[in-house]
Amino acid sequence: MARHKPTEALLWSIAFPGFGQIINGKYVKGLVFLILEVLINVKAHFNAIIILSFHGEIEKSIALANYDWLMFYPCLYFFSMWDAFKDAGGGKKSYTSIIFVFTAYTVTVGTIYSSTFTLFGQLFGPIWLPILSVIPGIAIGWAIKALLIRFKNKVE
Repeated sequence: MARHKPTEALLWSIAFPGFGQIINGKYVKGLVFLILEVLINVKAHFNAIIILSFHGEIEKSIALANYDWLMFYPCLYFFSMWDAFKDAGGGKKSYTSIIFVFTAYTVTVGTIYSSTFTLFGQLFGPIWLPILSVIPGIAIGWAIKALLIRFKNKVE
């Protein structure tokens, strides 16, 4: 079971920021993440915009979203995942955090443009565009990680 613990902590943090820290025995840190998640969730109207988005009511979700608070969510979310993964013993390879960092960046940018960005005439809104922004974030993170490792190996 210990062999799977980093992945388990990561998956619990994906489910809810703070849960990964709690299963790692980092109760205070987990509680801080839980409180921050609930605060941002409530202030941003996150659950309501998720429901509206899943029902295809993108314009209503955009109107309801409090972007001043919603902007905090991607960084909290991805940092919580990274922290739980790292505390459980994962992320020992060089530059693993870069993947989480760049995914947080691209999801934040996706959030910024979610009220206006269209693709093939389709407005994705504050849930779907940030979710789709995970894909380039992971790709950019992997590419930068590979470049940094290649550069590090040439320097050594």
